[in-house]
Amino acid sequence: MIQPSISDLELMARGAGEILRASYGTDIEVSHKGEIDLVTDVDHRSESYLISEIRRRFPEHRIFSEESGEQLGQDQHVWFVDPLDGTVNYAHHVPVFAVSIAYQQDGALWFGAVYDPMRDEMFSAQYGEGARLNGKPIRVSSTFRLDRSLLATGFAYDIRTHPEKNLDHFSRFSLRCQGIRRLGSAAMDLCYVAAGRYDGFWELRLNAWDVAAGALIAVEAGAIVTDIHGKPDYFSQPQSILAANPSLHAQMIDVLQE
Repeated sequence: MIQPSISDLELMARGAGEILRASYGTDIEVSHKGEIDLVTDVDHRSESYLISEIRRRFPEHRIFSEESGEQLGQDQHVWFVDPLDGTVNYAHHVPVFAVSIAYQQDGALWFGAVYDPMRDEMFSAQYGEGARLNGKPIRVSSTFRLDRSLLATGFAYDIRTHPEKNLDHFSRFSLRCQGIRRLGSAAMDLCYVAAGRYDGFWELRLNAWDVAAGALIAVEAGAIVTDIHGKPDYFSQPQSILAANPSLHAQMIDVLQE
């Protein structure tokens, strides 16, 4: 059986990114999956491209994609696809969004690629081989004091109704760190931790396609990635995630458990 390579993921991510870039700022069709959860026709076009490319190259593999859900295939070969991470930004003409693709073999993440088409930034990683940005190695920051750190977070689409809103964590961290950013793309947040732009990132109730690629990239860049309780299973759905450099991870756990 033909096996994928990191080059396959990067090529597909760039192809989907070109679809996003070509339609950015134009009139697009927007509909609601939930009260504040959007989907656009560009999400669907990007996803159709990615699924067709995976099916053409690896027809027996299983696929989990944000808009189409599960595409049946072999359990030992699984893809996680987010064709447009940052849909709300995209719909409002905010140029912060990405394509996220990950490949898992026998239960372990092997490859991940996150492509930001507006900055032409390709974050990628192969298990055990480190993380890269446009082909150059990247590492997490060396910040060791929480009060000197720049953090990132996000808020789930059910923030208006779910009892866990993340606002309590946001409030506590706001008083203890240098600043908090909210990009609106978990995949990019994780990659920014990997590149040392952020020192740490946490979020609640994410799905596998949101974090699969970015988490692998962060780990390969030297981050510690767990759920917000410090447990290794951040991949269950829906689940929380915490990614930070080794000096700050335990400090962030302490704040999250207050």
